[in-house]
Amino acid sequence: MNAIVDGLGALLDVSVVLYMLVGLALGFLVGAFPGITATMAVALAAGFTMTLEPVQGLAVLLTIYVAANFGDRVPAILVNTPGTPASVATTFDGYPMAKQGRAGLALTLSAIVSAVGILASVVLFAVLAVPVATLARDWFRSPELFALVVFGIAIMIGISSKSMLKGILAGVIGLMLGTVGLYSATNDERFTFGLLELVDGLDFIAVIIGLFGIAELLDQLLTHRANRTRPISSLGRWLPNRKEFKQSGRAVAVSGGIGLGVGLIPAAGGDIAGLIGWDRARSISKHPEQFGKGSIEGVAASDTASSATLGGSLTTTMALGIPGDSVMAVMIGSMIIWGIAPGPTLFTDRPDLVVSITAIMIVATLLALVLSLVRMKGIVKLLDLPRPYLWGGILIFCVIGTYATSNSVSTVVQMLVFGVIGLALKRLEIPAGPIVLGLILGPLAEENLARTLQILPTQPFFSVVSPIALILLALAVASVVLPAIRNARKPKDKRGSFADSVLSEDTFAEIEQAHESMRDEPGMLTSTIRNEDKPRTSRRRTDKKGSDT
Repeated sequence: MNAIVDGLGALLDVSVVLYMLVGLALGFLVGAFPGITATMAVALAAGFTMTLEPVQGLAVLLTIYVAANFGDRVPAILVNTPGTPASVATTFDGYPMAKQGRAGLALTLSAIVSAVGILASVVLFAVLAVPVATLARDWFRSPELFALVVFGIAIMIGISSKSMLKGILAGVIGLMLGTVGLYSATNDERFTFGLLELVDGLDFIAVIIGLFGIAELLDQLLTHRANRTRPISSLGRWLPNRKEFKQSGRAVAVSGGIGLGVGLIPAAGGDIAGLIGWDRARSISKHPEQFGKGSIEGVAASDTASSATLGGSLTTTMALGIPGDSVMAVMIGSMIIWGIAPGPTLFTDRPDLVVSITAIMIVATLLALVLSLVRMKGIVKLLDLPRPYLWGGILIFCVIGTYATSNSVSTVVQMLVFGVIGLALKRLEIPAGPIVLGLILGPLAEENLARTLQILPTQPFFSVVSPIALILLALAVASVVLPAIRNARKPKDKRGSFADSVLSEDTFAEIEQAHESMRDEPGMLTSTIRNEDKPRTSRRRTDKKGSDT
């Protein structure tokens, strides 16, 4: 009871509330700008939160995480461009609804079901986190912890890249980066090249800001093209009626359950859950032919599923110390810097912090819902903001945030170097997720492996290595081998990652056919769409010429 009181009491601090409001604004803006991911925003904000108290820092980072999940639906619906990967499936029906003059309805429904999904996932976290952490604390020793880390890295490798070899390469790179600095067992220096700045290892904040922030910034600078598609200007009515709520109920229930399950799988994020949830809702719908053409069930299903992954990701992160997604990987790094070790011991050492985390997620969700339901006329103007201004601001904050972590120019140099490396990896389609995971968990795996190897010569093998460790190692191997076998059996031009193959080829073909039919129906392309096919100046000239005649 004291932990609950202390955890909730921490949120009554005015500073925590202010930090949550800051995180709310940042998260919503980050989600609304396509290409600026939640991982990038949390990594950037982490550099500014290192001097804060843990609850204050978590208030910023978790609120950004939640709010970005609301903001990314805005460009997905109004511009047909996902704000973050989690809103990919939202474009299937959200943009067609906007073309039909129902953008406001799509935005409102998206916000409501996203809140439902997140709140349900927080309940899952509250129910499962303690039993999972207790199980891990009672049964997990060095061999099991090593196997768990290997399993987590293997899962991310297996589903984060179209090429299994590239995923494995990314994991190996991450593990190698984790070996830089002093080896705790012998206190020997490794790969420091005589540089004092590397004795303590690579700066985690510099690495993640470089890989996720600078790399994305450089990529956008090099590939930017003027976008002639303008946001939908007519939003229509906002509030769903009782019939529409009832129509969406089954889709929300089914896709929500899928999202909760997918969220518990390390590295399986909202994009995968959204695609699976959309497809499952379509299969049980009474009107499957409307999916892809502006179905309100499609929007509800995709957004509920992708949002419901947040609590599952939080569960594996806090209870096991294995990041549920790339955002949680950044969160673990921040908590370690604060002197907090996510995992089973967190629930015994800092139960009040677990309560605070749960409360922050709930309050952040409610605040984001309120902000999303406000009929903001500035949404369209926000999407029209020139990208160069955005890029300049991001670069400045990346440099300041990185420098603030150590007050050292060498840290900024590390960030820029990893930014260039991240750009090269991005062009080579080598995922950054396994690299970050290897950097964080590599030292933990190495330490537990060293302990296990020291014990093995003195005791029987099966008294040291339990069936749990063997099962986890077997699952780790299977998570890498099975996707490789599945992809190898496909034709070369159809091989892809799990995220690409969760839907059948027929489903993707039907989605494309639905979008084509939308474009071919003149009645759908009304004046609610500005400047999609022609420059605005040409329309004005045509109108003027017509008026003169």
